[in-house]
Amino acid sequence: MALRHVALGAGVAGLAAYVLRGGPKLPPDIDAIVERVSRSDLSHVVSGATGFADSSGVRNWYECIPPSDAPRGVVLLNASMAADALFWPPGFIRTLTSAGYRVIRYDQRGTGASDWMESWNRKAPYSIVEMAEDAVAVLDAVKAERAHIVGFSLGGFVAQEMAIAYPDRVRSLTLMSTAADPTDSSLPGPRVGWVVRSALDGLPLLRYRLRGGEQNIVKERIARWIAFCGHDNLDVRELAEVVLYDLRERRGVNLRALIQHQAAVAATRSRYQNLAALTVPTLVIHGTADPLIPVDHGQKLSELIPGAQHLWLEGIGHQFPYPARFAVVEAVLAHLDQAT
Repeated sequence: MALRHVALGAGVAGLAAYVLRGGPKLPPDIDAIVERVSRSDLSHVVSGATGFADSSGVRNWYECIPPSDAPRGVVLLNASMAADALFWPPGFIRTLTSAGYRVIRYDQRGTGASDWMESWNRKAPYSIVEMAEDAVAVLDAVKAERAHIVGFSLGGFVAQEMAIAYPDRVRSLTLMSTAADPTDSSLPGPRVGWVVRSALDGLPLLRYRLRGGEQNIVKERIARWIAFCGHDNLDVRELAEVVLYDLRERRGVNLRALIQHQAAVAATRSRYQNLAALTVPTLVIHGTADPLIPVDHGQKLSELIPGAQHLWLEGIGHQFPYPARFAVVEAVLAHLDQAT
C-alpha cells in the first residue's frame, strides 16, 4: 500500500512537472515581441471591407480583401472545423492578393462574429449543405458571380457541397486535407494514438492560461503552433497580432462550434455519387502522414472528381499552413491561373 502511494505521488508530481515545464520552447525574444505588439496598432489585421451576409436568417461575418495587382478573380476561403476567418495566415492571404486575386474570408456559423447558433439542438443539427449555403450567401453579399473555392479540412466539405449545388458559382476547387465522406468505414479513420498524444501535448500549454493575462494567451497560441506545426512558417509578430486582435476586437473561440460542426458532418450524406458528375477544375492537396483524415480519403477524392489534379505532401500531417509552403503555394496559384 505504501509503495502504491509513493508511486501515485511520483506520478502526480511527474505530471505536474510536465504541465509546468514541458511543451515546446518559445523563441528567446518572445517577451519583447509580445510586449511590442501589445502596444502597437492592430487595425491592419482586418483591413478589408467587412459586412454580414444573411443566409436564411443566419448572419455570417465576412471580409473582402482587394488584390494588390491587376485583378484576376475572386478566391473564397473556407476554414477548418470550429475555425473562423482569422484561421488563414496573413502570409497566405498576401500571396493570393499579390497574384491579383480578391480574397474573401468569413466566419463560419458558430464562430467569430457570425451567429453563434444559441438555439442549436443536437436532435436537429444543421448540415454541411446549410454551411455551403452560408458561403454562397457571402458570395452574393460581395457581388461575386463566380469564385475559386479553397477549403481546408471541414472547409473542404463545404467547398464540395458548393460545387455540387451551385456549379455555376464555382470557378475552381482547391481541396486540402479533406474527404468526400469522412464516415466511410472502408477507409482509415483518425488514429487513436494521435488523438491521445495531441491531448497530452496540449497539457503543458495550460500553464499559460493559468497565469492569466492576454500576453500569456498569446504565448499559449504560439506554443500551440510550435507543438503542432513546428517552427515552419511561424511569424511570431504576425501571429501575436492576430491573437491580440481576436482578444480585443472579437469574441474569441466558441467551443460549442466544435460540437456543432461535428454534428453537421454526421448529418450530411456521402458526396461520392455527386462528385462524379462535377466538371469543376479541382486540385486535391493532402499530407501522406495525416493522422486525422488519412491520405486515403484524399486519394479517393481525387479519383472521384473527373480530371482532378493532386499534390501529395510526403510526411506531412493535418496542419495549415503546410511545412511545404512554397510547393503548395506554387501549385495553388498555378491551379487558379489555369482555371481563370
